[in-house]
Parts: sequence; structure tokens; C-alpha cells
Amino acid sequence: MSTPRDPLLGRHREVRQRSGPARLLAAHSRKIALGVLCAAVLGAAGYGLAGKSDPEPVATDLAAARAAEAEAATRDYDRLLEASPSASATPTPSVSPPRATTPKAHVPTTAPKPAVKRTASTPTPTSCKAFTGNQLTACKLLPSFGFGYSQMSPLVKLWQHESGWNHKAENSGSGAYGIPQALPGDKMAKFGDDWKTNPATQIKWGLDYIKNRYQTPAGAWAHFQDVSWY
Repeated sequence: MSTPRDPLLGRHREVRQRSGPARLLAAHSRKIALGVLCAAVLGAAGYGLAGKSDPEPVATDLAAARAAEAEAATRDYDRLLEASPSASATPTPSVSPPRATTPKAHVPTTAPKPAVKRTASTPTPTSCKAFTGNQLTACKLLPSFGFGYSQMSPLVKLWQHESGWNHKAENSGSGAYGIPQALPGDKMAKFGDDWKTNPATQIKWGLDYIKNRYQTPAGAWAHFQDVSWY
């Protein structure tokens, strides 16, 4: 019969077997940690000193690099301008402002005066050359009322008794007026509003009256000789 194994005895032996290397690691671990820490501190300090030792050469190199890049970019831009004409090189047509229109002075146009038609004077018939003034006017008007120049002799006698061939003669008693002694005088307005002053207007009315009432100046003169009026 075998004796039972003591478990504590086995564990003690195992601990004792491992105690050599573990004890060595434990003894030097602090030294190792301290060395690592010193190395880290020294490395950081060295890096900081290296970064701060000479900052000017680094900044100078950086500025030089940027200047070189800017110069290269400028050269490239100049070459691009030489290769393609710039849009700004094309002359822009200038738009001139509209000219102010100066109003032209109004030149009044003179309307041409209507040509005055000059009525050619009626040539004096041979049969009327013996008469002048209002009697000549009456002689020239005889044909327009259908009378021959032979009627001029009785007409001269008739109106000589009535008015003396005065176109302003007025009978104060009856109111008869003018060469033919129209009664009332405004009857003669049939041939014109100027019946008071125009001998031709009065003669036209008198010849028309004789034609309608006595057919001819000779007939009117014969009637006058009978009754002293016509």
C-alpha cells in the first residue's frame, strides 16, 4: 500500500523550481523599465532639439519652393496667353451714344397766292362806242337779255326820264331807287347785295323787269309815253 501524495509538497517544489528566473526578472525589471524610460525621455528631447535647433533653414527652403512653384505657374500662364489670343485682346466695338436730334427750325411755308383771274374786258361793240359810263354798261348787257343793240335808243330815253342814269337817284316821295327807279329799291337784291352802289346790278334788274313786263325797252318806252310811268 502506497502512501498518499501531499499536494502542497508538489506546489512548493514547483515554486522553488521557477523561483530562479522569476527572481532574476523581478530584480532587473526596475532597471529595464528605468532604462526604457530614460531612452524615451532622451529621444523626445533630442527630437525637440532637432526640430528647434535651426528653424530658419526650413522656413527658407519652404519659401524658396513656393516661389519656384509660383514662377513656374507664371511661366505656364504666359505660355498659355501666347498660344491662344486673349479674349480681352479683341477690340470691343464701342457703342456710340445716339445723336441728339436737333429739332429743325420750322420754316413757315408761304402758301402760293391764288392766281387772280383777270377777266378780259369785253370789247366794246361798234354799236356801243357812242356811249360812256352807265349807258355803255347797259349797251354791253343788252345781248345777255336777248335784246338787240337797236333797243339802246329807247332805253336811253326811258331811264333818262326816270333817274338821269344816276345809280344813286332816289325819289323822296315814293322811295323808288336807282337807275331803273325800282320800287322798293331792295327788289334789285335779286341780282346782288350791292344794289345800292353797283350800277351794273341795277341795270341787270331793270333789263330783266322790262323783258318780263314789256318784252323790249321800246315797249316800255311806249308805255311810259302814254302814262308817264312804266
